[in-house]
Amino acid sequence: MKRIISTENAPKAMGPYSQAVEANGNLYVAGQVPLDPETMKVVEGGIQEQTLRVMKNIGAILEAAGYDFSNVVKCTCLLSDISNFKAMNEVYGQFFPENPPARAAFAVKDLPLGVLVEIEAIAAK
Repeated sequence: MKRIISTENAPKAMGPYSQAVEANGNLYVAGQVPLDPETMKVVEGGIQEQTLRVMKNIGAILEAAGYDFSNVVKCTCLLSDISNFKAMNEVYGQFFPENPPARAAFAVKDLPLGVLVEIEAIAAK
């Protein structure tokens, strides 16, 4: 059985997907881009500002589902430019001060809306 998670505190889905889906004690958070949920516009600034918005969006979805960052077991980070990895990592790491999740990070050709970063997460209770 699956449960669809939706919150006004994260950007609305821009296509045929859910913000997150919970199934069998796992939460699958869709890739989040740095959209401000109130304006649905990309936040101003560079990779650090965009990463912070992405992580806040993930946090809002986790909270809506009854999870938090300590429940995250895996993340996938997509970057428009791998040279942004270090700066992204500085912000990302603030959300996982202890026992960080497994992670993969990739540079990709393009991301939606021309953003610099997209991150998806899997959490478990």
